[in-house]
Amino acid sequence: MKKSHLIGRKLAALAVLGAAVVASNAQAADDMKQLRFGVEASYAPFESKSPSGELQGFDIDIGNAVCAKLKMKCVWVENSFDGLIPALQARKFDGINSDMTITDKRKLAIDFTDPIYTIPNQLIAKKGSAIQPTVDGLKGKRVGVLQGSIQETYAKAKWATAGIDVESYQAQDQIYADLASGRLDAAFQDAEAASKGFLKQPQGAGFAFAGPAVADDKLLGSGVGFGVRKNDKALKDALNRALKELKDDGTIDRFAQKYFDVKVVLK
Repeated sequence: MKKSHLIGRKLAALAVLGAAVVASNAQAADDMKQLRFGVEASYAPFESKSPSGELQGFDIDIGNAVCAKLKMKCVWVENSFDGLIPALQARKFDGINSDMTITDKRKLAIDFTDPIYTIPNQLIAKKGSAIQPTVDGLKGKRVGVLQGSIQETYAKAKWATAGIDVESYQAQDQIYADLASGRLDAAFQDAEAASKGFLKQPQGAGFAFAGPAVADDKLLGSGVGFGVRKNDKALKDALNRALKELKDDGTIDRFAQKYFDVKVVLK
């Protein structure tokens, strides 16, 4: 048999196998009875726990609405933020729904749905502080960031390399506690999380935003989406359809008005 014929057969066989895998994934998505979302539940108003221990927040509401659209049961799996991507890859859950911004670096490891919303990133510090989100404005200061977050990536690339003390934490609540106690001089996170999760809480009395919002599309991304595994195209497509319907009918806008002070939903 000619070599070209052998190659042709192999390519045809691979095409059949690829089609079978795609069909299998699509069937698997159709047959799913539950959708397991990975979440780090200490980042109000996106995801946090009520006094009774129930999950609540903007992302939680969106996730539950998506599950309803897809006629699946939502199952929430709590995980540290920096471990969400490895846990997704290890199949501990089906998708990440935890205010995770879409960045080029993260897209090397996983896929994302279409962007759902975007939030500005800001420092918080003591009121009257001269702290600013610059190297000169942070000289001699200690800044807290969430481990595995885009804010950590930015702070380490822009500030730590210039001698600023950037400290990483596994949970946002730990950052707020150390900021309130004076162990940290500032914290860097998205503005809505800072406002609702700290500044408007009793422990945030005496603190305020320090300087303007920080923008950097390469390091800070340009929108938040659900994270899915690279080979889960059928699930990704189903999630995108559900999210589009929820945007089109105004559901996600209504959730945003419930939790946020500014417009955050992307069209």
